Amino acid sequence: MKIAVLTDIHGNAPALKAALAEIDARNDIEHIYCTGDMIGIGPDTNEVLSLLFSRNDVSMVTGNHDEAILSLIEEKEYPTSHHGTKEHHLWIAKHLDRSYIPMLKKSPIIIQKNIEGHSILMTHYHIQHSKLSDPICLDPFSKIVEPSLHHIASLFKDYEARLILFGHHHPVHYFKNERTIYLNPGSLGCSHQETAPYAIVEITPDELKIDLQEAVYDKTSFIASYERLKVPDRDFILKVFHGTDWK
Repeated sequence: MKIAVLTDIHGNAPALKAALAEIDARNDIEHIYCTGDMIGIGPDTNEVLSLLFSRNDVSMVTGNHDEAILSLIEEKEYPTSHHGTKEHHLWIAKHLDRSYIPMLKKSPIIIQKNIEGHSILMTHYHIQHSKLSDPICLDPFSKIVEPSLHHIASLFKDYEARLILFGHHHPVHYFKNERTIYLNPGSLGCSHQETAPYAIVEITPDELKIDLQEAVYDKTSFIASYERLKVPDRDFILKVFHGTDWK
């Protein structure tokens, strides 16, 4: 069995389309898993959610941006740790098609599967077991650690799985020890290049094979849309998350 793993799409529809086109062209991917932050940062909220929710082969967990935006829509307490992104999140919330809210709310924090005898855990980032039911205002996700086997294995030491899939920190993470493979394919929607990272995992009873991929796409019109749509914090977002000052 082969699965595709995406994470941190961040409202970038052209990147998602490019990755899905490659995945679909293979004709050997049985399921797609997304480890959170489908929306926020990028302006293509509704198009991204339409692409995901219109398929029957996609499962996803929610990330901190998804949860923070939902908290604004539901008029719940907003996380103080996200105060710098509140204006941007309010803009995203204002433009989000309300028909997607129930589906976002149904998305879990963690997915656990057993595939071909391998235990697989999917989450946006590490969460202590005692915080699994905490609202986003309490910042349930652990603080980001530097990407290394030592740091990531220590972070997830309270979870037992053969494969742990996650996101949140945008660089690619691919580490393994005798117990666990830790895989974050890298942010699909926030890259300084015109590429959309994702991963293919081949699962057999004997082994797990990881294949890191990058779909190439032209992001000129996507970058230009930040100015056209007057996206809040666009100058900061373009520089930090996309590596450009294009307008």
